[in-house]
This record gives sequence, C-alpha cells and structure tokens, in this order.
Amino acid sequence: MKKISRSVWPNLITLSNLTLGMAAILIVSTPSATNDLMFVASFMVAIAALTDRFDGKVARRLDAVSELGKELDSLADLVSFGIAPVVIAWRTGLVTLGWIGMLVCIVYPLCGAFRLARFNSSKFDDIFMGMPITIAGAFMALINILNCFLLAREKLSPVNGIITAVLTVILSYLMISRIRIRKR
Repeated sequence: MKKISRSVWPNLITLSNLTLGMAAILIVSTPSATNDLMFVASFMVAIAALTDRFDGKVARRLDAVSELGKELDSLADLVSFGIAPVVIAWRTGLVTLGWIGMLVCIVYPLCGAFRLARFNSSKFDDIFMGMPITIAGAFMALINILNCFLLAREKLSPVNGIITAVLTVILSYLMISRIRIRKR
C-alpha cells in the first residue's frame, strides 16, 4: 500500500474551504432559494473561515508547506470569502439597491483578489498588509446572517441594503489598505 503524501492533508482542508464556498454560491443561486437556505449558505462561509484557519497550521505542523498549497489556498479564499459572501449579500439586501448593489458586489471581490495577489507576491513577516480576505469574508457572513434574520421577520428594506453596501465598501477598502495587522 502506497503511503499518502503529507501535503495531501492540508490541501484537503483547503479544498473543503473551496467546497463550502462553491456550495454556498450554488445554494443562493437557485431561483427558489429560501431565506433558510441563504442562512445555511452564510453559515457555510463562516465554517469555511474556520477551515482556512487550519490548513496553513496543518501544513506547517506536517512540514508540508508548498507553493501549490499557497496558490490553492488563495483560489479557495477568493471563492469562499470574495465571491460567496457578496452573492449572498446580493440576495439578502444589496438587490434592493439595483445597479449600486451590483457595483458593490463587483468591487468587493476585486479588492479581495488584489489583496490575495499582493500577499502572494510579497514576503510575509507575520504582519498582514490590509485586512485578510478571510476576516472580511467572516464579517460578511455575519452581516448576511443578520440580514437573513431580518428577512425572516419581513423587515428587509432598502435601509438594510444601504447598511450592507456601506459595510461591504468599508471591508473592501480595508482589504486593499496599507493598514498593518499582526498575525496571531
């Protein structure tokens, strides 16, 4: 029996992150997606943030850090924390803003992609430049969960969309900013 490479385990964790993000997108992309399903999708993004927390730790623990794992992690992060949260936000609030909501939904993943590319192309010294996309995505998941509760109470209005848009723009800016955040 052939021994499984140590690098498989962290990459499987990364792929579970990607799977959760894709599943969240597919759930909310269904025309008949209910508020309960949008809540589930938001929760899946939050769980993806937990998996993202562990893939690097497992890779370092197993001495299985690789360039492939780094790139795979960034691709998974873009889907799970750059695209999935705004697709959910669109359905749970930003849709009330029309083209402005669409613009916000486009800007957020663009900022996330820039943030990931800047991280991958620079030397990491335990200080992040700008808010990590995982943290921004986790905040977006919380915003979306709140909007799901408001939808369940039929209290969603353009005000929710405006608040969601403002918070999403702030998170977008924080990802591309030069704010320095120490890794913990």
